[in-house]
Amino acid sequence: MNLRQIEVFRAVMTTGSTTNAAKLLHVSQPGVSRLIRHLEIQLGVPLFERRNARLIATPEAHTLQAEVDKVYRGVQHVQNVATHLRFGDHATLRVLSSANTALQLVPGATARLLQRFSHSKVFFESLPTREIVQTLVAEEADVAISSAPLDHPVLDVREIGRWTLQCVVPKGHALLAKKFDLATALRQRLVIYSPEAPQSRIIDAWLEKFGIARQVAVEVRSGYAACAMAASGAGVAFVDDLSARAHRSENLALIKIPDAPQFAIYSVTNVNRPPSQLGQTFLELVASELESIS
Repeated sequence: MNLRQIEVFRAVMTTGSTTNAAKLLHVSQPGVSRLIRHLEIQLGVPLFERRNARLIATPEAHTLQAEVDKVYRGVQHVQNVATHLRFGDHATLRVLSSANTALQLVPGATARLLQRFSHSKVFFESLPTREIVQTLVAEEADVAISSAPLDHPVLDVREIGRWTLQCVVPKGHALLAKKFDLATALRQRLVIYSPEAPQSRIIDAWLEKFGIARQVAVEVRSGYAACAMAASGAGVAFVDDLSARAHRSENLALIKIPDAPQFAIYSVTNVNRPPSQLGQTFLELVASELESIS
């Protein structure tokens, strides 16, 4: 049986006559009758008894109808899925992010996405840069938001905004008593990062510029951890503004650095797996959220 035969047979079973089936399908009644007769010949069993211009379904027809209804339920499910693809409903999105974009930027965009597509689901994970690359290349995630540049031939990396360094200190720190002086801040005991972090390279360049020996208090791996250490009085930290805004500690004071360096924030996808409609909407919301935060 082909799909057209299934459709006509089901229409006849549902309406009880070839005339009503033809009206339902917007075709001619003789065409429906011919197709039913051809189907009976093809199957080798009678599907209807013809009594006084009426069609009476045979037991074989009822058996066939039960299987046809299963097919129709499957087809309806496929049609529903196809409809939802356009609007993002019932779809899933696998999102990765850097530590600092995971604090406020990505959650904010995700919340707005789920307000728009209430039946969708987001799988979210914050990972180190190396693991973000590996996961995207393996096509185990749909999109990433990264505060560090990612380099791989199959990755589509696009700048969507910028983040800026700020100085953070505990409330009441001496640096707050007068106009901010970068050299004075660098002479404090510092909260530093691992050598590959962009903050480390900037801090090292500043120290070299002023000829200051670095005094290390604590080494951390994220801006949020640096904020926590600074708020507790462990040392002076230079952090990205995304982490500083997200920390929101009553014990932490933020100091803007004149002419502070800025770094790009990127959206990243796999060129072999372009983002779905849901993914594309998410990227647009991230850009909008970043503009709002800034």
